[in-house]
Amino acid sequence: MPNIVTQRLHAYIDYPVALGLIAAPFVLGVGMDNAVAFALSIATGIAALLLTALTDHETGLLPVLSYRAHMAIDGLVGASFVMAPVAFGFRGLDLAYYLIVGATVLAVVTLHKDDEAVAVQPAE
Repeated sequence: MPNIVTQRLHAYIDYPVALGLIAAPFVLGVGMDNAVAFALSIATGIAALLLTALTDHETGLLPVLSYRAHMAIDGLVGASFVMAPVAFGFRGLDLAYYLIVGATVLAVVTLHKDDEAVAVQPAE
């Protein structure tokens, strides 16, 4: 599988994704039938803003957390979102939203291109 998501790209998409997680309940109606679905998206969006701001990458505001740790947390979030519908009984829109967002986050983590590995590869 090709690794196409660079650290730089990831850094720039994190803030809009976090804002999208916060806005989704209001814009899409996520959580209208389940308060946990509503709160989980907003809380995760706020946490994602904080995580991005604290990560040592291009858009980090107070870079105290390694990018590797950031990626590990992203993986846990993706897995949690995929499992949330089962754990909390999400149905309909909530089910689809959490499965799609969780799978997308896991795909981004899986498609991550290790910039350090690329930098030390010998030229051909």
